[in-house]
Amino acid sequence: MERTDVSVLRDAAAEWAALPLPGRLALLTAMRPGIVAAAERWVAESCRAKGIAPGAPAAGEEWLTGPYPLLTYVDALARTLGAVCAGRDPLRGARFFSRPGGRTAVRVLPFEPADRLLMSCYRAEVWLAPGVDEARARAGAGRAGTDADAPGVCLVLGAGNINSIAPLDVLHQLYAAGKTVLLKLNPVNDYLAPLLEEVFAPFVTRGFVRITTGGAAVGAALVHDPGVTSVHITGSAATHDAIVFGTGAEAAARKAAGRPVLAKPVTSELGGVGPAIVLPGPWSRADLRYQARHLAALKLNNNGFNCAAVQVVILPREWDARAEFVAELRSALRAAPARAAYYPGAGERQARAVAGRTHVQLLDSAEVPRTLLTGIAPDSDDAAFRTEFFGPVLAITTLPGRTPAAFLDRAVDFCDSSVSGTLGVNLIAHPRTLRGLGPGLHEAVARLHYGTVGINCWTAVGYALPRAVWGAHPGHTLADVGSGIGTVHNALLLPGAERTVVTGPFRALPRGPAPVPPWFVDNRTAHRTGELLFAYAARPSARGLGRVMVSALRG
Repeated sequence: MERTDVSVLRDAAAEWAALPLPGRLALLTAMRPGIVAAAERWVAESCRAKGIAPGAPAAGEEWLTGPYPLLTYVDALARTLGAVCAGRDPLRGARFFSRPGGRTAVRVLPFEPADRLLMSCYRAEVWLAPGVDEARARAGAGRAGTDADAPGVCLVLGAGNINSIAPLDVLHQLYAAGKTVLLKLNPVNDYLAPLLEEVFAPFVTRGFVRITTGGAAVGAALVHDPGVTSVHITGSAATHDAIVFGTGAEAAARKAAGRPVLAKPVTSELGGVGPAIVLPGPWSRADLRYQARHLAALKLNNNGFNCAAVQVVILPREWDARAEFVAELRSALRAAPARAAYYPGAGERQARAVAGRTHVQLLDSAEVPRTLLTGIAPDSDDAAFRTEFFGPVLAITTLPGRTPAAFLDRAVDFCDSSVSGTLGVNLIAHPRTLRGLGPGLHEAVARLHYGTVGINCWTAVGYALPRAVWGAHPGHTLADVGSGIGTVHNALLLPGAERTVVTGPFRALPRGPAPVPPWFVDNRTAHRTGELLFAYAARPSARGLGRVMVSALRG
């Protein structure tokens, strides 16, 4: 009788759980050549499926959200495990900081010398939960997932939009949770199956990973397979609830009573409504234009089919530059290169978003048009605050506050109480404004119930940083799942990781223009920069680094 994928993984689970760390490290490093070999085909297949023309700048998105973050994560995790195997502290040289609420933060960018050249204007910290101090962080780093008493099989239900999510989730379950993994790809990107079979070949050969495809019926059968001991979901809260509590008339009653139909541990990353808080300040006209391009990118990258996309822009009502900024934002959205609405259901979601509204602006003539929703009162129960539109729809609201501190205080309360989801929040502020906030900035960050906070930087940068953590703010439950339960990535395997805080540059450098970030949708060389970044990660060299920087400066 032919063995099923689940039975193979179940039989290998105890072997994986008991495998010594050097053996796990050897398998991890053995997959590296497969990523390098598959990368060009991976990007080409992704572009074909998403309607991106060969050689178009938008292809850079597929390099930067596909093979590149997977390769850099493998390298970062291998360095962590290698340090533990050698008896070294994986956090040797890391900087620690005190943060509000009794928290300790560890600097994860820059972490290595090359970081200071590749991302010289960026900083990132992982904030640990209250009570997890430096000593505990150092004692636990790199040691997760080695409990031989808890073998099991995790079913990973992969995301269909960003093509590195599924393989990164597989590695997290292997190395942080200590499980063998069955990956079921989403039908939207199941074309990746042959490529990921190659990438994970060292694990597939040993029976530690299996990859399959299929629709909802296949997923439902696998979720309830008795050989599967845990489930990880990337998708929507509605999908999560259907899996955990079932469907039909009785599902709501089961959810209200806390009686799931799935009696297995479930972790998840479920997106939500992404807010961007724009603080008032002494912005120049060039600042207004640049930050409008910035926000347009945070909406239109991957055409808005992104759990980290901005959906609600929160502006200060009394800001004298507000009207000009909205005009610049409208122009930036309108001028961005055309993109295909490849993700199923985009048209229906856009139609629901605009239904019954009077303040609607359609900014192009695409099948699913870029849509700007204005005139939304912050005290309304508007769908823009509650429902993830998952497409090219952006909403604007305003809040009072004559000073940056007063406005930020109200914006934090608004995000925490009125905006659905806790995955990521963006703050955009002039450097002088940030300095004026002083300790109030970190206090505001501590109050924001989000898994990633981006300050003058897209939260998705936190997704792409291998040593950062990615996921919802902690505290959700199966019955109130919000943006999910648990975190992923965390290549340092830090214990008690609570959130990531990423900071980027507000505008040009003092002595010349800063490179346009490659995730900007109007970056002219994003495709070349993305490919060169991957080439540099695959084989680091001074020449390769120079080529990346030259391409980035031409963006």
